[in-house]
Amino acid sequence: MAERAAAHDRAGVFPEADFAELRTAGLLGLMVPERLGGPGAGFADYAQVAMRLAAGNGATALVFNMHASVTGALAGTPDDLARALGVPETYFAMRDRVLAAVVDGALYAVAMSERGAGSRLSALTTTYEAVDDGFRIRGAKTFVSGAGFADAYLVAAKRAGSEPAAVSHFLVPAGEGITVEQTWDSLGMRATGSQDIDLDVLAPADALLGGLEGLTLLLAQVMPQWLVASYAAVYVGVAQSAVDAAVAHVNERGLGRLPLVRARVGRAESAVAAARLAVLEAAHRIDTAPGEAETNRWVWRAKLLAGETAMDVAASMLEAAGTSATRRGHPLERIFRDARCGSLQPATSDVCADWLGMAALGRDPENDAAVPRW
Repeated sequence: MAERAAAHDRAGVFPEADFAELRTAGLLGLMVPERLGGPGAGFADYAQVAMRLAAGNGATALVFNMHASVTGALAGTPDDLARALGVPETYFAMRDRVLAAVVDGALYAVAMSERGAGSRLSALTTTYEAVDDGFRIRGAKTFVSGAGFADAYLVAAKRAGSEPAAVSHFLVPAGEGITVEQTWDSLGMRATGSQDIDLDVLAPADALLGGLEGLTLLLAQVMPQWLVASYAAVYVGVAQSAVDAAVAHVNERGLGRLPLVRARVGRAESAVAAARLAVLEAAHRIDTAPGEAETNRWVWRAKLLAGETAMDVAASMLEAAGTSATRRGHPLERIFRDARCGSLQPATSDVCADWLGMAALGRDPENDAAVPRW
């Protein structure tokens, strides 16, 4: 994958060969329980895989993250919690069918963000309404990583006319009613294929995730790991790739004799190690105590530290390597652009810091904010 990363970035094309390899290796089914033919991985396993993938190609890891956020949320929500929320028994058969399809190679994308709303679920303009045998979903989405290559899309939409917004998620099969707009031409993560999509689609009744309307905002507050911390693992891997590329460049050019260069590398290596530990601590807590208050604090810490670390480390490694590393085609030039995206993706670094600040001050970061967090 690492050998193909530069070409995919330069052309801005989706890394189809990378995902063919992920299918062959069975990694698309990483989060699927053993009873359905998968390895039954937990969040900590996901984090290790995502960090490793991102060290080779951040864009591939980011698309993998979006896919895993669908399968991980489905596989990782305990049955007793689902029943406590009131989901119908028919949901469990739908969930198992969706997860089993991944073992056979299905790829899922997330269609949540919208122009003007970002990832703030309460501000969505995409709507749905119940119709015979299902739901009619209308709207437009942006930043849909893997658009045009996914077998189904996890679409966030609000019930038409609901106030406050009743937001639900639907797993909508690719095909008629979903139009991919070729809009993706970005600074970084250029190979994610994060196009816009237009929706005017009839989704079957069992496309409603959980089989119950209005669960999305509640789950985002109670168990935010797949909306927040999963990105963190990707950007720790990107930060590590910046250190690796800088070390290779410094050694090749004989720059390691310079104390200031060595100091930059030492600080960067330490910062990445600290961010990795934060992600692994969050992952351990997600696997052992999901939804607990201290677990969620680590979720937000992990995303803040990973996003900031990737950006700072990549910039410092570019300084250490010198002007020659800014040329197109140099690994650090690409990694620098990819790393810059980390603090901007949900939840942004400012949103994470605000959440953590409110928690540290003894306030309720989910309900006391003047502007809804989701």
